[in-house]
Amino acid sequence: MSDLIWVYAEVIEERISATTLEMLSKAAEVGTAEAVLLGAAPADAVATLGQYGASKIYHSADPVFQNYLTLPAAEAVAGLIEKHKPAVMLFASSYAGRDITAALSARFDSGAIADVGDFVLKNGSVEATIPALGGSYQNTSTLVSPGTKLLLVRQKSFEPTPRPQTPAVEEVAAPANPEAQRVRVTERVTVKPEGPQLEGSNVVVAGGRGLKSAEHFEMLRQLAELLGGAVGATRAVVDAGWVPYSLQVGQTGKTVKPNLYIACGISGAVQHLAGMKASKTIISINKDPEAPIFKFSDLGVVGDVFKVVPQLVEEIKKRKGK
Repeated sequence: MSDLIWVYAEVIEERISATTLEMLSKAAEVGTAEAVLLGAAPADAVATLGQYGASKIYHSADPVFQNYLTLPAAEAVAGLIEKHKPAVMLFASSYAGRDITAALSARFDSGAIADVGDFVLKNGSVEATIPALGGSYQNTSTLVSPGTKLLLVRQKSFEPTPRPQTPAVEEVAAPANPEAQRVRVTERVTVKPEGPQLEGSNVVVAGGRGLKSAEHFEMLRQLAELLGGAVGATRAVVDAGWVPYSLQVGQTGKTVKPNLYIACGISGAVQHLAGMKASKTIISINKDPEAPIFKFSDLGVVGDVFKVVPQLVEEIKKRKGK
């Protein structure tokens, strides 16, 4: 088995995504890292990928990758895999990553491993580590089928560590197969972000069902603003329509790893823990002293969130002279 590890590079908001750089760093640590970059990309994309360990980049700026969904990218990647036969290919657990991986898995009849938190090359294959039950357990999984191993990697699984390279760039042709142009993009809608975003925030203030209504999230927004952080939420809160899905933290939402995570009225279901357990410091506020989240907290406050949070807001304002 070779040590050639490919990373599918994604561009989000005109920047190489953070998860791409995390995967590249890990790939360069484990073996020889190369990247596949398809579609429109920022001018510094090649330099950025090289900075984080890519020794070679397979690139195409053809607009077909923007104008049609999934199939052109899957077709192009499949052709590259057949030609170069990398040992492993990493994809982010994003909409694009999941769609392309599914198409490749079906094409090569190879299977794929999802929700990967770590991996090693072992015994001529790849052994992936998958967090289970909110990270309380770590399962390992491998693929026995021949050929390139496909892995879908969890966000924030690896630290993005610069490993400077001067990458070679190989231009690749876009697929001419009309079958790859069956699903056209008809419209793109950009939702303007408001305030700090969960993914890159060093402080996250999150709320659960203990807040009882959407209106009570305002006090969390006040606290987050004072701390220079972002607001998050549990799935139950999102399902209730109190806040948008973009704020959901957990197994089916976003994975965050801030320096400080303040959980307000959150019981600590394993699905939520899966998205925030790696936070450096966790402070939990809950009136139930038996709430499971206290087991994972550095500091637990047993109290009414409607009394504790407003008092905390006022104390921080006082110390900041506001």
